[in-house]
Amino acid sequence: MSKQKGFTLIELVIVIAVLGILAAIAIPKFIDLEADALSASQKGMSGAVKSAHAIAIADMKRFPTVSELAGYVNGEGVAAAGDDTGINVVIDGGTHKVLTYSDTNCVTPTAVAVPPPGGSGVENVVQCVGNI
Repeated sequence: MSKQKGFTLIELVIVIAVLGILAAIAIPKFIDLEADALSASQKGMSGAVKSAHAIAIADMKRFPTVSELAGYVNGEGVAAAGDDTGINVVIDGGTHKVLTYSDTNCVTPTAVAVPPPGGSGVENVVQCVGNI
């Protein structure tokens, strides 16, 4: 009589149990990566708007308005916010706002008009860029 070769049921159950334990350890690590990636994208886009702000100041020799600043930011889905309080950017299909301020201390949002020094007209310029 020939001896049969193969795995026993116990050996197969042990292998499946070990694979289940490994999967239970690895899956939570991958779930956290999505939130970390979004946070990193938000920080990166905030940095891009801050860089565009510095370039706009150097280029125009004055502080830009929100819509002018939006023109300096490279990327798809970048536009001045409808309420002029920041720059809307699209990250992973969602719209996020990089806040802008009309004072150097990042306190007064750009939607609040601040008269220019020595002028009577109202000029809403971006003097400080915040974060998402």
